[in-house]
Amino acid sequence: MPKHLCLSLCLLAAGSVFGADPTPKEAVTAAANKLGDAADYSWKTVVAVPEEARFKPGPTEGKANKEGYALFVISFFDNKVEIAAKGDQRAVTDQSGEWKSAAEVGQEEGPGRFMAMIARNLKTPVKEAAELAGYVKDWKREADVCSGELTEEGAKTLQSFGPRGGDNGPSVSNAQGSVKFWVKDGSLLKYEFKLKGLIKFGDNEFPNDRTTTVEVKDVGTTKLEIPEAARKKLS
Repeated sequence: MPKHLCLSLCLLAAGSVFGADPTPKEAVTAAANKLGDAADYSWKTVVAVPEEARFKPGPTEGKANKEGYALFVISFFDNKVEIAAKGDQRAVTDQSGEWKSAAEVGQEEGPGRFMAMIARNLKTPVKEAAELAGYVKDWKREADVCSGELTEEGAKTLQSFGPRGGDNGPSVSNAQGSVKFWVKDGSLLKYEFKLKGLIKFGDNEFPNDRTTTVEVKDVGTTKLEIPEAARKKLS
C-alpha cells in the first residue's frame, strides 16, 4: 500500500475515533448544559446604556442551583428588589420587603406592573445563553471566544419584554444585535450581547441601545437559600 494512502487512512480513522471539533454553537450549548448540571453557581449582570438614556439599570446579582431554584437581586438606584424563581413561577419583594407572587404584584398600580414584567423576563445564564446561541446567524470563533450577529427576529424578541404588540408588550423595529461567549475548557465564563432597536409602547416610542455583560462565578461553591415566604409563593 502506498505510504500516502496509508497515512490518509490513519488520519481518517483517527478523526472517526476522536471526533471533529465542535462548532461554536455546539461549544456554547454544551457549556450552558454543563453549567446547568452544576450543583450551584452565581453570576453578575451589568447593563451599559448611553449617557443620555433616561433609565440606567443597576447591576443584578444572581444565584441558581441544580434543583431549578434561582434568586435575583436587582439594584435600582439606592433600592434593591429580590426575585425568586422556580420554572415559570416568580416571587417578588415589595417596597416593605414582603414576598408576593408576580401575579399579585402585576395587579398593583404604578411600579408593581413594571416589576412583574421584569420578573417574568428574568433568565438564568443557562437559559439565556442557550437562547442567545439559537438566535445567532453567522458564527465566528477566535481562541476561547465564540461570537456572531443575531437574526433580526432574535433581536426583536430579546427587546420585546414579552409578547410583541397588542396590550401585553411593545413593538420593536430596526432591531439588530450581536453576542460573544467566552468558553474555556468546556466551561461558560462570560457572555456579552448588544441590542439596538426602536421600541414603541402605545403612543410612546424610544430608541434602545444597550450592552449586557454576564459573568459566571463560584460554580459548585455557591450557597443558595430561598426564603420560606418566597417558596410558598412559588408553589
